[in-house]
Amino acid sequence: MQNLVSLNLSAQDLADVDAALATLRRVFAPMIALQPDQRRELYKMGDKSEAFCRQTLSVLAANPQIVPPNLGLAEAQADLVALDALRPRLLQLQQLVERAADTETALGSDIIVVALEGYGLLRVSGKSEALKGARQALSARFAKSRRTPEPATVD
Repeated sequence: MQNLVSLNLSAQDLADVDAALATLRRVFAPMIALQPDQRRELYKMGDKSEAFCRQTLSVLAANPQIVPPNLGLAEAQADLVALDALRPRLLQLQQLVERAADTETALGSDIIVVALEGYGLLRVSGKSEALKGARQALSARFAKSRRTPEPATVD
């Protein structure tokens, strides 16, 4: 018998999660959601680009006489500080989401294993008329769909 996970979240646990999610929604409100086409069009800062950016911002900050006021150096520096603050928290959130998704998968798997075994029991030992309707209703999950024949063409 499979039982990958047993989870019993108390009402207080659920209230705590809901409160934490409400806090996250409030704190994350200024964050943006990009459309797929916007995401594709943006420059991406990988590891090599990040080193380049950090070094460039450092050199520019050390030489303010060459920086035009409209370059946005202060905003880029603030963005870098925000990025450094966000990343470790994003990693933790990603790990939590992955654990929750894995737990959801395991719970579903535990449920379907029992349901399939139970259905097998109904098919074998539930031959009484009282269970016939239930067996037929449950068998719909395994029904193969028939392809509708294409209409014959007249030449």
